[in-house]
Amino acid sequence: MELDVLLEILGHASDLPLPSRATSGSSGVDLTAAVESEIVLEPGTSELIPTGLKVSIPYGYEWQIRPRSGNALKHGVTVLNTPGTIDSDYRGEVKIILANLGRLPFKVKRGDRIAQAVLSPVIYPRFRIVDRVPETKRGEGGFGHSGK
Repeated sequence: MELDVLLEILGHASDLPLPSRATSGSSGVDLTAAVESEIVLEPGTSELIPTGLKVSIPYGYEWQIRPRSGNALKHGVTVLNTPGTIDSDYRGEVKIILANLGRLPFKVKRGDRIAQAVLSPVIYPRFRIVDRVPETKRGEGGFGHSGK
């Protein structure tokens, strides 16, 4: 299924590739770093990395920003607020909060693929106030209640 999404390329990203899927079965599109010069993410630090993109997500959808699995596995680099959300009414530049949870510095260079974005439908809740929510077998068990 495809859906039209309006994309504005900012001046500082005019030479960078458009968001695209790596393979025909990929659910997300790769986003690249629109940094002017190399940024070094020291272990235990995070940085806000620009993409040079503005996007108009259709109402009823969101863009979920997720880490690239290779960066996570090989370098311990992730998107800090995973998944980040680009709402349908946001019109600023898309920026990625990259965090280095690894042991070594990680270099972010212009044009590096730094994250992926997945277009996902949103269901808007309609809350109803009740005296008590229905019971379940699990009840209030959480945070490791089911063992290893």
